[in-house]
Amino acid sequence: MNVNQHSSHKDYDPFGLSAFSRGLYIGGAWRPAAGEGRIEVIDPSTEAVIAAVPDATLADAAAAVEAAASAAESWRETPPRRRSEILRRCFELMVERSETLARLISLENGKALRDARGEVAYAAEFFRWNAEEAVRISGEFGIAPAGGNRIVVDYQPIGICVLITPWNFPAAMATRKIAPALAAGCTVILKPASETPLTAYALAALYEEAGVPPGVVNVMTTSTPGPVIAAMLADPRVRKLSFTGSTGVGRTLLAEAAKSVISCSMELGGNAPFIVFDDADIDAAIEGLMVAKMRNAGEACTAANRIYVQSGIHDAFAEKFTQRMAALNVGPGVDPDTECGPMITRKAVEKIERLVTDAISRGARALCGGRTLAGRGFFYPPTVLVDVARASDMGCEEIFGPVAPLYRFESEAEVIAAANDTEYGLAAYIYTRDIGRGMRVASKVEAGMIALNRGLVSDPAAPFGGVKQSGLGREGGQHHGIAEFMEAKYIATSF
Repeated sequence: MNVNQHSSHKDYDPFGLSAFSRGLYIGGAWRPAAGEGRIEVIDPSTEAVIAAVPDATLADAAAAVEAAASAAESWRETPPRRRSEILRRCFELMVERSETLARLISLENGKALRDARGEVAYAAEFFRWNAEEAVRISGEFGIAPAGGNRIVVDYQPIGICVLITPWNFPAAMATRKIAPALAAGCTVILKPASETPLTAYALAALYEEAGVPPGVVNVMTTSTPGPVIAAMLADPRVRKLSFTGSTGVGRTLLAEAAKSVISCSMELGGNAPFIVFDDADIDAAIEGLMVAKMRNAGEACTAANRIYVQSGIHDAFAEKFTQRMAALNVGPGVDPDTECGPMITRKAVEKIERLVTDAISRGARALCGGRTLAGRGFFYPPTVLVDVARASDMGCEEIFGPVAPLYRFESEAEVIAAANDTEYGLAAYIYTRDIGRGMRVASKVEAGMIALNRGLVSDPAAPFGGVKQSGLGREGGQHHGIAEFMEAKYIATSF
């Protein structure tokens, strides 16, 4: 493992970070919060404060809903072609400014610059995809089976949407919600994670430049999300909640939304199995695992969390994989040589320490890493563990970090049972040269997304989401993403 110098980036100011002290983005204007509170933004690489953003109150929440409501009818009636052109322009501006956006993400999130560049490209694609889908929203027409009337089905915007996004993909998780909502004709209020708000505000300015009318997209940060979100969900004009985050928080939000019977889309936690059979191409499987495990330094809900390797190749696999992990450069996200950046907070590092300590206490061995790095910044080294007991805490919890626990297995039936032994069901990975086995196992593994002989599963053109306690609904895909923001209206008529 190579550790880059933890340099300070106090002079690095790609968007003029001080400009974000000007206020919340509500109704197409930058306005101060009703209170005087501020939320400090920390660079995870240096622990330095790089900016402070407004701390929204209940009054600000009410103002955001009012702004979204004022813009709703006009946006709803905007021709689909015009909405499409605006979304396309959002895509073009994101591509034009991709490097600046990537550096901003790396600065506030800590992720390696190469990962941030990938995120911007992925995030922008949601605008291009939904720009193309916006003009293809169609209804249905048919004859009732009894022949007495005609069945007409019209799809209409669901209404004002509250969108809540996490810190690990501050651009992509926002555009994956905003783009289909706008394509459907909805207005939105985005509440980004307080750890990474700068990207959301930078994108808000970009949307305005692209032609998104005032009030269609509103952005507000708050340190008291519970009361603020509850207040918005209690407003009868709000009809949709879309959340990406932990299962625990998701349960709380579902209970709150139930009070007003609000439609919910939930992309929640994961505990992804990565299954490698004896007949797999070891080198290809390791390449795939490096993506599935180390994308965003493991801070992803789709990250490989439990790595099952069949006994015939387990030792050879572990040796080669450890060599790759140990060679990764660890350092500040904005350093172009960094391959593994810091975790988002000190608390995140402490969670990883707890999981690794528990596993080692139960007999696991660290082939590389396994100890917190000294110095400033929230760093944890790439770590490979073998002989991990399946009863270890990390087998049940999301690691959300650069730790790869390996489990040995013997049979297909055994590994399917192990893969499904979790309350989660978001993503899974399977490596085998036998396509029949691959499809058979994929059909039996309880997950909403399966990557067969691939280390990357996400695609804006495919439905993203999980089963069991990994969530409700889907984002992206040919029609799934937009459908989450629409209501079907049935009209019975005869002529």
